[in-house]
Amino acid sequence: MSLPAAASSPSLTRHRSFALFWSARTSTTAAYQMQAVAVGWQIYDMTGNPLDLGIVGLVQFFPVVVLSLVIGQVADRYDRRAVAGVCQVVKALAALALAFGTAGGWLGREAIFAILFVTGTARAFEGPTMHTLVPSIVPQEILPRAIAASATANQTAIISGPAIGGLLYLLGPVTVYLTCTAVFVAAAVLVSLVQTIYGKRDKKPISLETLFAGYGYIRRHPVLLGLLSLDLFAVLLGSVIALLPIYARDILQTGPWGLGLLRSAPAVGALTVSVLLAHYSIKHRAGHIMFASVAVFGLSIVVFALSPWLILSIIALTVYGASDAISVVIRHSLVQTRTPNEMLGRVMAVNSMFTGSSGTLGEFRAGAMAAWWGAVPAALIGGVGVVVVALAWMRLFPELPRIDKLVAERK
Repeated sequence: MSLPAAASSPSLTRHRSFALFWSARTSTTAAYQMQAVAVGWQIYDMTGNPLDLGIVGLVQFFPVVVLSLVIGQVADRYDRRAVAGVCQVVKALAALALAFGTAGGWLGREAIFAILFVTGTARAFEGPTMHTLVPSIVPQEILPRAIAASATANQTAIISGPAIGGLLYLLGPVTVYLTCTAVFVAAAVLVSLVQTIYGKRDKKPISLETLFAGYGYIRRHPVLLGLLSLDLFAVLLGSVIALLPIYARDILQTGPWGLGLLRSAPAVGALTVSVLLAHYSIKHRAGHIMFASVAVFGLSIVVFALSPWLILSIIALTVYGASDAISVVIRHSLVQTRTPNEMLGRVMAVNSMFTGSSGTLGEFRAGAMAAWWGAVPAALIGGVGVVVVALAWMRLFPELPRIDKLVAERK
């Protein structure tokens, strides 16, 4: 990894709109993570069924897949700030429903799933829309660093959100949900203040051709297809988040505070790496670095799966997050610098379906396998599977390991 001095490029701190965007992304992701801790502990305490933890991910997976064509059109045709702001408001209303339902005693298993479906729908629109904002805020020459800095927002939130959520849960789930409601509203205000410079937009009438344009563009570019499918299968197999309540309570013998630490651990490693990449770009051998990071990602899951100790589990999850952050920054940089602005929303919607849905579907896979065979085999099989996928993709997409630089001229 070649890391030249950051001083040779403009400073991200001089971009007020990027600072607002960073704050909005940090706050909304932190609130979602707080809510996830509360929902995970509440529903597992309510039913004691590992499969329900998988269904939590599944109900948030469906909107990403079903609405992917619509999401891309919305991101490319409408003000992306407005779209992101509406998503925050919807998530705030969903969190408020969780609070009222818990306080009123009517929040059962099915009601939680229904509310999470609404949250998942909002996040389905939010994900690709927030990603497409970044290239409209900063110059392209520092886009990889901006993507890494954006990842620090995500990881900072994933560190602080679960820890805060676990502590607030000691006061009851209602406290967590009300806090999330307020934070989502604050994120809506922050994103509305971002100023962007848009390139040309697609003004063609909506048709089957425009609806499927993102898929067609990816199919015609093997590098993009390889990147997105690599992430799809790696995360599908490597997701262990749904298993953390089981590990915390049944294997590691800890409580909500321990669950918060486990959920935060991947973000500690990811944040460390993301901060470094936000100051120093990867200049050479990007493809080799990406595949190495995916392999380490899989091996760290194997260690976590077999660990009987909380400290070792935290260390394994920290490496898990650090290796994933490297591959995420590389993949997102390659996708965003190789896609024209007028097509970016639709391509990122497909990217979101591949990456976002693989995470939620991966949670369902983990929960279902844990219900059938136990949590340890579920995690172990996933970790070995990730390493196999990395080796297979190097042969299936030989262009990927040959990639040297992250930034390419847009067509």
